[in-house]
Amino acid sequence: MTQGKRISTDIGDHALQTIRALGAAAKAARLAAGEGQAAAAARLGVHVQTIGRVEAGEPGVSIGHMVGLLALYGVVVRPQAPQDR
Repeated sequence: MTQGKRISTDIGDHALQTIRALGAAAKAARLAAGEGQAAAAARLGVHVQTIGRVEAGEPGVSIGHMVGLLALYGVVVRPQAPQDR
């Protein structure tokens, strides 16, 4: 099975940290719900490896998969406009 395109890791440290933090939040929420990756994958309709990639904070994971996994466990993500510097 071929993998989709991977996003470049030169998107910036802040973006990478945010992706990793979202993945960690998804994993923590799933664990708090007492579910394994296989159950989460079945509920989201994706392969179990996709859950692992989301939770690992891989930057190439689909935003839909990331937000979908967070939503399964009640984690809300809201966009925020950049602050003036």
